[in-house]
Amino acid sequence: MFPIPSRPLLGTCWQWLQALPLLLIAALVVLPVLAIAMAVLQWDAVSAQLLGEMVATVLPEYALTTLVLCGAVAVGVGLLGAATACAVTLFAFPGRRVLEWALLLPLAMPAYVVAYAYTDFLQFSGPAQTAIRSVLSLQGRVLPEVRSLGGAALVFIFTLYPYVYLLARAALNQRAAHLMEAARLLGASQRRRIVSVALPLARPAIVAGIALALMETLADYGVSSYFGIQTFTAGIYKAWLALDSRIAAAQLATMLLLVVAGLLQLERHARRRLRFASSRGQRQSSAEARPIVLQGGRAWLVQGLCVLPVLLGFVLPVLCMLRPLLLAWGQPDAPLPWVGFLYWSFNSFKLAAITAVLATALALALAFALRRRPNRLNRGVVQIAGMGYAIPGAVVVVGLLIPVGWLQGQYPQWGVGSWISTTVLGITWAYLVRFSAVALQTVQSGYSQLPASLDDTARTLGVGGWGLWWRIHRPLLQRSTIVAALLVFVDVMKELPATLVLRPFDHDTLAVVAYQLARDERLGEAALPALALVLVGLIPVVLLSRALNSKS
Repeated sequence: MFPIPSRPLLGTCWQWLQALPLLLIAALVVLPVLAIAMAVLQWDAVSAQLLGEMVATVLPEYALTTLVLCGAVAVGVGLLGAATACAVTLFAFPGRRVLEWALLLPLAMPAYVVAYAYTDFLQFSGPAQTAIRSVLSLQGRVLPEVRSLGGAALVFIFTLYPYVYLLARAALNQRAAHLMEAARLLGASQRRRIVSVALPLARPAIVAGIALALMETLADYGVSSYFGIQTFTAGIYKAWLALDSRIAAAQLATMLLLVVAGLLQLERHARRRLRFASSRGQRQSSAEARPIVLQGGRAWLVQGLCVLPVLLGFVLPVLCMLRPLLLAWGQPDAPLPWVGFLYWSFNSFKLAAITAVLATALALALAFALRRRPNRLNRGVVQIAGMGYAIPGAVVVVGLLIPVGWLQGQYPQWGVGSWISTTVLGITWAYLVRFSAVALQTVQSGYSQLPASLDDTARTLGVGGWGLWWRIHRPLLQRSTIVAALLVFVDVMKELPATLVLRPFDHDTLAVVAYQLARDERLGEAALPALALVLVGLIPVVLLSRALNSKS
């Protein structure tokens, strides 16, 4: 006779069986990282020789270029984001109410769209240099080359500073005004109040925003490829597509992933410090502290400081893209591809809608599982799923194609390669790895507003399990669910690196077409899909603006 398992053993097996769907979700996200790690371990004479050649030729250039670019972006977004956040939070000046939300507008601009716009406007034959040569009777180049490392750094600074602005403004809104008022009553000067009170309180938020901006910089492919800059991300695609070397691509991806992991840890540490400071700053004075009123030259100076990033990060790029679009509009020999534009829009909307539904469903399942059983296993799965957004698209692509190529070589009769490359399965998988974290953060934010006593009351009335989610949580999380789906939708619409490689044949999207047309110097045709992406990108800006201005 077989021995009967004990009750503790049966309970453990049942818990692992219930956790099986969550473990599969975690495997979905972890697979790219594991595949890259396994590929790096496959050392042989060929891979060792290739690595030696990379170290002797291109790897130092990749490392130096990426380091200089990240350093410039970190300093730029830190200074600009902190300065604008302090300006609209601590001071009152003309136009402050408008600039509070206008400073978020560059979030709607994909960095590669800004690169296309300024290249067309500032290049040798562009309107800026042509006008300067005409007015001043000059010849040759009169402006620096925009397609350079410095040009790329400026593009990233003026499109990514809102990360620092958002977090620093939220931190200052919670605590700084009241503490600065207390410092004023104690006799501290205005300069000392800003330097000794406001900036130290916002320092964790500034560090977290810089880390997020650097992760976006490392994940970028459109700007670096279009400007011809040899960064790690561009090197990964060259190693995979040009050198046809899986090992070289995996080695570069591993180095990039280690840097991103460090930035992610820095961002989490800064957020923990931010929450700690917030909890200590709950006691506020009864009288609402008011911002300092500026007049005269100081008011105009602060106003100009806030207007400049809005102009350079949103208004001018939109105008620069409208110019070639209007010039191409009236050319009968080269009409705008309206039919193709509708097809590209349909593909983009289809992929974005599929991913938004799946990512939101995964986020709801993970958040509900953690809500019901906040044990170590569920916390670990949620943390793993939340890492996906920090993984650059280039790393996701390499990590997915490595196991697919191995399976195709071992079992060609299965046709795994065709499933990944000729259908939307592969690209949807890559999107879920990257953007499920966006939906998860939004849903968890909604859950944080639901008291645990609500669940206890529902269970007392006989509502438990998935009925608890359907009858209690689902109606209360409708707003968070819609916001999560919209944010994932917008992120998928703008995603370029993964889409460029994994999209099925004849399945171009707006982001891919805008990149290809701009690379071919057909900016008049590229302006149409690029502006469509900007229009879609305004959705999260509106949501963020409403959330920041909410009185609740």
